[in-house]
Amino acid sequence: MQDNHTGGNAGRMPSGQAVELKGLVEYQSGAIVSREIAKTKGGTATLFAFDAGQGLSEHTAPFDAIITVLEGEAEVAVGGAPTRPVAGQAVLMPANIPHAVHALGRFKMLIIMLRD
Repeated sequence: MQDNHTGGNAGRMPSGQAVELKGLVEYQSGAIVSREIAKTKGGTATLFAFDAGQGLSEHTAPFDAIITVLEGEAEVAVGGAPTRPVAGQAVLMPANIPHAVHALGRFKMLIIMLRD
């Protein structure tokens, strides 16, 4: 997985401007690309672009996360129950519950991790 964030303000979302989120991260053949666009003590907002067939294997996190589909379609499993959100839909992944993401085709999402 490639992370385009290099520290400082690099990679951050422009302040005070309307932007199309899906345009802030690009697909890479055979890969998952991520770009952190906001970070505070309370959490992060990160964009992901998955090439077709790519995914995040089942894992848990110690905090809640919300994914919002920006483009394409994926299978998201939370606690073993799969769902197929499409652009404009969101899925809550509660803390300490196993979850996984698999791109059914090229797929972009925003994930917001809530640490507090």
